[in-house]
Amino acid sequence: MKKRALAAAVMLSLLSGCGPAKEKKAEAPAAGTTPVVNWRMTTTYPSNLFLIGTLAKRLSDTVRTISDGKVNLKLYEPGVLAPPFETFDAVSYGAVEAGWSTPGYWAGKEPALQLFASVPFGPPAREYLAWFDYGGGKEMFEKIYHKHNIHSIMCGLEPPEASGWFKKEIKSLDDFKGLKIRFFGLGAKVMEEVGAAPQLIAGGEIYQALELGTIDATEYSMPAIDEKLGLYEVAKHYYFPGWHQQSTFFDLMINLQAWNKLTDVQKAQIETACSSNIRYGISEGEAKQVAALKRLEAKGVHIHTWPPEILDGLHKAWDKVAADMAKKDPTFAKAWTSLQAFRKDYKTWSERGYLKE
Repeated sequence: MKKRALAAAVMLSLLSGCGPAKEKKAEAPAAGTTPVVNWRMTTTYPSNLFLIGTLAKRLSDTVRTISDGKVNLKLYEPGVLAPPFETFDAVSYGAVEAGWSTPGYWAGKEPALQLFASVPFGPPAREYLAWFDYGGGKEMFEKIYHKHNIHSIMCGLEPPEASGWFKKEIKSLDDFKGLKIRFFGLGAKVMEEVGAAPQLIAGGEIYQALELGTIDATEYSMPAIDEKLGLYEVAKHYYFPGWHQQSTFFDLMINLQAWNKLTDVQKAQIETACSSNIRYGISEGEAKQVAALKRLEAKGVHIHTWPPEILDGLHKAWDKVAADMAKKDPTFAKAWTSLQAFRKDYKTWSERGYLKE
């Protein structure tokens, strides 16, 4: 009986094209196969919103492709798993594994995170990236998030935004006094300094707030995005340049325990997808603004450029805001000092290397 069983096993092995020794080796890789990762990713922006939303969808698709389906970030629209402004807590507590947002929304958690989103009168994309990657920004950024059980990766970067939509023309700094305006990040602090009444409203609620008169003005994003929200229908005065957001970072927040469970290859796949997203955000963001501006002008929008005296006044207000925040928060002071020092040194290159437009 034993001989017949052994003969049958050998015959089966021969028919399958391998001997007993080869069959034993083939079992080893199966035991060490990397498990498939299936994460839930909530977002603060609708996925159909140009760039700031579509970049999240692109990230999900790219990670799935380069991991050959082994790493999946299933994207959920705002409010399905967590309200937009509760994304930070949802990721920190592990209610979801990942979240798509911008660090500037989490001033209430860590004021310094705003410096990793956008900075009034701050650097353009190339300079911002240089500071983050090679000027010490990334190390500070990760340390801040790790305190809250989050590992975050810079995963998108957009070109300058518009300065905002106003129902009435702004002719002097005094016109900001008492103005009810939706504003984001550190720019909102500047608005407050010049006498405005800023408030943070989610993107999907801005149109109605303007229409009902809850606010008199709003900033949100760049022309190609603002157009999608239909803001031109309820406010006709559109101002440039976006002094408050010359470039804006978006990040992929990941629960720290979930991140630590990944293999080195899986981590590299996510980081690579994010790097690709940054390049794509800059190139598509720059390419789509011209056509959007032309369409807005055709719809009767009055496009304005801020006069030097107003920009000077806003800049002075920002300098005061930054100094006050640095005094109150050591982490903010450290990041702000680092960015200022880098920008000062960077001028020795940028003023020589780039043509003045």
